[in-house]
Amino acid sequence: MVSLGLVVAEFNRSVTEGMEAAARDAADAANATVVETVHVPGAYDAPLVADRLARRSDVDAVAVLGAIVTGDTDHDEVIGHAIASTLSDVSLERDVPVTLGVSGPGMSGAEARERVEKGAEAVESAIDLADTLEDL
Repeated sequence: MVSLGLVVAEFNRSVTEGMEAAARDAADAANATVVETVHVPGAYDAPLVADRLARRSDVDAVAVLGAIVTGDTDHDEVIGHAIASTLSDVSLERDVPVTLGVSGPGMSGAEARERVEKGAEAVESAIDLADTLEDL
């Protein structure tokens, strides 16, 4: 059984609340256990917590959930690139799957709300990667 850590951004909570519910449903369906859920202010804040969870011996994989909605500037693009790159680094440095269940950038709030299944997809990917690594 795979043990998961979840990191959930509070910013855009109208989206991430549904993502978290979808993630939990996916974990239950796969008979995985969510051992810890940590809420962070925003997606940009997730890599530090993902790194802490990835260090734990009781966590096989980490799924990060968030929504980056476009605004009047390129800020969403900057945040999106930073989080994707940093989470990839965490995964490689800790040798623990860290999946990116962050919708955006470049989408409206309504578009983000239509993509809450990204929470489930992040958990499913985390479980698949943990199982694959176990077999190597």
